[in-house]
Amino acid sequence: MRRKRIPLLAASVLAAASVLAAAALVAAGSPAIADPGRGGGHGHGRDCDAEAPGALGGDLGAHDPGLYASCEEGEPWYVFATGWGPLGQGNITIRTSLDDGATWTYTDTVWDVKPAWLTEAVPGVDNLWAPEIIEDDGDFYLYYSASTFGRQRSVIGLATNTTLDPADPDYEWVDKGLVWESNPGDPYNAIDPTVLEAGGKRYMAYGSWWSGIYMLELSWPSGKVKRGAAPVHVAGRNGAGIEAPSLVKHGRYYYLFTSWDGCCAGADSTYNIRVGRSTSPTGPFTDRDGVALTEGGGTLVLGAHGDYVATGGQSIHNGLMAYHSYHEDGHFDLGIEAIEWRRGWPVLDGV
Repeated sequence: MRRKRIPLLAASVLAAASVLAAAALVAAGSPAIADPGRGGGHGHGRDCDAEAPGALGGDLGAHDPGLYASCEEGEPWYVFATGWGPLGQGNITIRTSLDDGATWTYTDTVWDVKPAWLTEAVPGVDNLWAPEIIEDDGDFYLYYSASTFGRQRSVIGLATNTTLDPADPDYEWVDKGLVWESNPGDPYNAIDPTVLEAGGKRYMAYGSWWSGIYMLELSWPSGKVKRGAAPVHVAGRNGAGIEAPSLVKHGRYYYLFTSWDGCCAGADSTYNIRVGRSTSPTGPFTDRDGVALTEGGGTLVLGAHGDYVATGGQSIHNGLMAYHSYHEDGHFDLGIEAIEWRRGWPVLDGV
């Protein structure tokens, strides 16, 4: 398949706001290089095979996109993304597409004001990061993280809704509070949540830098961590950049995708997407060469391509992967394409 991208459009106020958001992230520097603890990634299940949209247009300024892709023609698609302080106090942003993922419009933030417990739990928190959106029996679960650049005091929160349509009278994001947290001295950072259903159970993977990626079993339908569950280490690079897990099952394998190296530095970003697989949802995961992901393994899926110098913050829904890519001029764009499978391994555009 061909990968097609167009630059972020700035013809409207909303598109201009996205450009400014990109500039703000670049101006903040690269926490993944200078300070561990920043990232964005997620993944969820597969109910059908949605068709990849090809060329994308509209407001593509979605960092760490959490994709919800419909398989029904004409049904809205949604992308939830990392917030930006001037929009809704940094709450998770929402973009919609009414043409099967081809054209995107910024619509709103999840809340106008952050829940009070977040600002109390994470002093100095601005943007909320790296959302994950999943649906279960008509209910929608939105996981997200609250942190500050380079710091280990972080929390993963949860909000729920019965619809994604803001015109529905029942539309309301209900704050469900804390799911998991981290503090200085923990082997992980509690950011970048992703959820997988396997064998009637739900698992949440999370984390970045420090010792890497961890996984916990969830209690369902509460969406919170199961009582007595202990974190399982599933991927790490001995202190090097690894973050933004996403999980999906294909055939008899479970696949763990992560984002490596440096995020959030504009044209100096070095993000790239890697993968390993396991016959168990909790690992051990190994890459194509048989190297364990806990020992630094990871097969390249996508990094630099075309005019883009780095790619990461991926999510997976209905056979599609969404991600953000940093352009050589420093801005970032949303990308969406179908995952192809060759000899049991995921491929994007032949990489």
